[in-house]
Amino acid sequence: MPVKHVCSFCGREIEPGTGKMYVLKNGTVLYFCSSKCQKNMIKLHRVPRRVRWTEAYRREKEVRLHLLKRRENEAENTSTA
Repeated sequence: MPVKHVCSFCGREIEPGTGKMYVLKNGTVLYFCSSKCQKNMIKLHRVPRRVRWTEAYRREKEVRLHLLKRRENEAENTSTA
């Protein structure tokens, strides 16, 4: 049974028979779903958390919004008390 991999940059699932496998000198294996992801990570040295269309960015944004709401609620509670 073929194994499905996850793109090392954007976090999307890669169908068997598609994508690229990139091996670094230290033996780390990176899987990419497209050349767009490969170029962003390898050539342009971009961090997935800062690129809006990646899963990592969406997760980071969710955490930031949660913390912001918590701070607003704490501020409201301290001002009313």
